[in-house]
Amino acid sequence: MNREEAKKRIEELTELIIKYDKAYFVDDNPLVPDAVYDQLFRELVELEAKYPEFVLEHSPTKRVGSEPVDAFRKVEHEVPMLSLGNAFQEQELLDFHRRVTQAIGNDVEYICELKIDGLAVSLTYEDGKLVRGATRGDGSVGEDITSNLKTIRSIPLMIEETGKLEVRGEAYMPKRSFEQLNEERKEKGEQLFANPRNAAAGSLRQLDPRIAAKRHLDMFAYGYGVWQIPEVGTHSGRLEKLQKLGFKINPHWEICRSIDEVIAFVKKWTEQRSSLPYDIDGIVVKVNDIKQQEQLGFTARTPRWAIAYKFPAQEAVTTLIDIELSVGRTGVVTPTAILEPVFVDGSTVSRATLHNEDHIRALDIRIGDRVIIKKAGDIIPQVVRVLFEERKEGLEPYRMPDHCPACNSKLVHLDDEVALRCINPDCPAQLKEGIIHFVSREAMNIEGLGEKIIEQLFDAGLIKSIADLYRLKKEDLLPLERMGEKSVQNLLKAIEASKQNSLEKLIFGLGIRHIGEKAASLLAKNFKTMDALKNATFDELVAIDEIGEKMAESVVKFFKEEKVVQLIEQLERLGINMTYLKDEPEGQSIAAQAVFANKTVVLTGKLEHFTRNEAKAIIEANGGKVTGSVSKNTDLVIAGEKAGSKLKQAEKLNIPVWDEEKFIEVIKGE
Repeated sequence: MNREEAKKRIEELTELIIKYDKAYFVDDNPLVPDAVYDQLFRELVELEAKYPEFVLEHSPTKRVGSEPVDAFRKVEHEVPMLSLGNAFQEQELLDFHRRVTQAIGNDVEYICELKIDGLAVSLTYEDGKLVRGATRGDGSVGEDITSNLKTIRSIPLMIEETGKLEVRGEAYMPKRSFEQLNEERKEKGEQLFANPRNAAAGSLRQLDPRIAAKRHLDMFAYGYGVWQIPEVGTHSGRLEKLQKLGFKINPHWEICRSIDEVIAFVKKWTEQRSSLPYDIDGIVVKVNDIKQQEQLGFTARTPRWAIAYKFPAQEAVTTLIDIELSVGRTGVVTPTAILEPVFVDGSTVSRATLHNEDHIRALDIRIGDRVIIKKAGDIIPQVVRVLFEERKEGLEPYRMPDHCPACNSKLVHLDDEVALRCINPDCPAQLKEGIIHFVSREAMNIEGLGEKIIEQLFDAGLIKSIADLYRLKKEDLLPLERMGEKSVQNLLKAIEASKQNSLEKLIFGLGIRHIGEKAASLLAKNFKTMDALKNATFDELVAIDEIGEKMAESVVKFFKEEKVVQLIEQLERLGINMTYLKDEPEGQSIAAQAVFANKTVVLTGKLEHFTRNEAKAIIEANGGKVTGSVSKNTDLVIAGEKAGSKLKQAEKLNIPVWDEEKFIEVIKGE
């Protein structure tokens, strides 16, 4: 390839990948399989490295993160980013409506939008090019975080619009990204983020943009500062214009022609907010007509034409009765607050996370304290503050123990970790947690072998390691409580069936540090057998795309342990499969590919014949994409038993709904 051909190919690839990025990250409608996208992206990276003079300013390769900065530069907003007035009760919405109609008359139309719980940001474009991204700051002055915002793939680096345009939005971390990030931090012994909003804000204020790039942030555009586009006279029209320009707009906005419709919208999302794949903390209500907005104007701090309804508090006050310590499968000792039961956000809470020793010290929490707990969506409740003004005299500061609560071995901090760890390989708590992980759905998927039964087996001395599961006999199990003839037969059958699992299930089940479900699949697919993986070198491991140095080091170290080598040998003798069985994805058929290729699918309810992950894998193997929420971009919903709000939303939007029987027919090609 000569220089002219390289220049042309770089331009072609840049525009093609931008098109695919928009389809995937903005429209929720992927146009090509991930493997094709990855191949094109690698080709562009290689060409840009060879011909750096031809790299375009809006190249998608720049989203991986630029070099670290020393500090953030201050940015003055041309149009102030004002905050909104708040409403906490229905009456306050009625009062807002009364003030609006007194000023402009009864002919008013509102637009209601979900209030995303993230970080408000501003994006400035000049003649179509993103020139600056900034935080809200104090409303007048923010911080320049352009490099970090460029790592968010739903933010366009170029748009087809001349002049200046300032777009405002909420950068946020989806729940799934938040859970993955905290799981990684927990594995490393780092302090966990309290909630997705804090995680998003912390990610965007990293001085190294490469860190932000790894955290899978997203952004919904909801407004504008400088707007030089004529003949768009409503806020809803401007949202539609932004969407046409390539910005991601939250799909759940609605035009309301009365305050009663506004209140109905608020009630609906107060009930349904937990079904969303991201956090929301309220509803924003705006007068839709721009001229009416201008007529209403502003107070010193807030616009008179908009208000934010805030959801009821998800906090409660209770008493800390005790602090319980648990030892995880990697030896991390985690403190949990035992609380006087209190009702908060729809359920009674009696336990809450305290994260680690540093968090306890920062809170200065003591047994007997009155504390504030917070519950956000599906996230485990956490202690957020101590009511020092209510502290009784004589309460002693809490000190984490020096020795493991399960085996009494000395606890240590590894590699400057925040977490305390027990490094005794024979610690019964670690062994028990390791077996619970091994039998879980994502690992060996041994049905009927739950946490309580594993504890029974441990207490009875029937198991001390993973291998002991495959040595269990009928006569061992029958004497146990709640173990009848049929349940014992089913359990032994499930244990026997797990021997035929593909290699990736076993790799994940072994609990290698830093190796999650996806990494286990990559290792199995690349090495094919346990022997090959066991003998893999560091260089061979890091040569695999998405296997980093820490993962590779962890795998090499794991298989050097004598006890691990002995365990693998025992499992092999017991008949556990040690090879990769999925070169042809399960459920792949011509009929299924025709149905699922480039389609967006939502799974809801309980499926009888598949786990959620198994059904997801089948859909993705046939070219589809599985998302967590139903929107106008959803092509199909597959509903199992007890399908709830997602099914209702699909019916409302007239999206096709299949039951499990139909799903099975299609993947079998019937």
